[in-house]
Amino acid sequence: MSEVSVVTVNAGSSSLKFCRYRLAGDGTLHAEARGAVEGIGSAPRIAITNGQDESLVKRDLSAAEVRDPSDAVREVARWLQSHFQDRAAAVGHRFVHGGADYAAPVALDAATLERLRAFIPLAPLHQPFNIAAVEAAREYLPGVPQVACFDTAFHNGHAEVARLIPLPWKIYESGVRRYGFHGLSYEYIASVLPQVAPEIARGRVIVAHLGSGASLCALREGRSVDSTLGFTALDGVCMGTRPGAVDPGAILYLFQELGLSAKDVEGMLYKQSGLLGISGVSNDMRALLASDAPRARLAIEFFVYRIAKEIGALAAALEGLDGVVFTAGIGERSAEIRKRICESSAWLGVTLDGAANEKGGPRISTPGSKVSAWTIPTDEELMIARHTCSVLGLAAD
Repeated sequence: MSEVSVVTVNAGSSSLKFCRYRLAGDGTLHAEARGAVEGIGSAPRIAITNGQDESLVKRDLSAAEVRDPSDAVREVARWLQSHFQDRAAAVGHRFVHGGADYAAPVALDAATLERLRAFIPLAPLHQPFNIAAVEAAREYLPGVPQVACFDTAFHNGHAEVARLIPLPWKIYESGVRRYGFHGLSYEYIASVLPQVAPEIARGRVIVAHLGSGASLCALREGRSVDSTLGFTALDGVCMGTRPGAVDPGAILYLFQELGLSAKDVEGMLYKQSGLLGISGVSNDMRALLASDAPRARLAIEFFVYRIAKEIGALAAALEGLDGVVFTAGIGERSAEIRKRICESSAWLGVTLDGAANEKGGPRISTPGSKVSAWTIPTDEELMIARHTCSVLGLAAD
């Protein structure tokens, strides 16, 4: 098999991450370049590294008028075309929501893209920008096949009892159910557990994807059993600007007693709540840990409390627990947050190794810990590349 390349795209409202992989003749994928356009719409800038994490580009894009994800795709496409002689064989996109329609990655055509627009109300922080990136790639990389990879797909095998939202049955049948998200991250962790932590790979594992968006997933034998996120990406644990689980009566109160509009409430739930809403300081855990403000400390305590509480709940769903894995920005980089969560989970049998935790793992629990704890970096981009190759009939590891 001759070597080809694929590009992955993960588009958000203010940033766009991408990676170019070389699919070698033996079917393995190797990152050739990865980067991000950040500050879209305000102070845009691009940073790109090669496969050895050496800087290739780092520059301001203010003069390029990067106002939205489409403009960001334009700048990425221009750089790829100037830096690499060959054209990408495919582009794979992260899509947050696939609804009940898409249980696996799918090649994108006009009809599929139109169907994915129906899920914009379920993921307003992500889905519109995922769609915009596809449309821009059609313009700036014409003729290149594109694939949608869904964060919801990995959770599609949940038992019906784990999918239910106990509203009238006709509402459930209309598609209002628990889907789960961050599936590409969880799928990657499940794929590497046999190499990194073989003793728990086939067991009962809770993975904590902790970043600006945060959730937990219960795995049994490498398959998703349950997740803290549900119908939308608002459920579950406290996040950077999202609240996690909220009493539905509180939402009714916002409408009925405070007179807020649907747009007001949407903005509050997606952009003004969570760590930012509690602390009044920041949605960034690093800033909160560095702050002496009482509400910053309270926000951290609440974040840890809700995660530890959900670990207990998911352990019950698994009927036991063999391991806990931390991943994503906070999970991979904050030894302090890992420490607090593990200490709050000691009753389950987690015994933290302080020195190993400070070093970042991968194993951060003591050898005798009944439930082992791990830090494993996620790689959603590699999962997107794997799926893209699979959908288009290319071999990949």
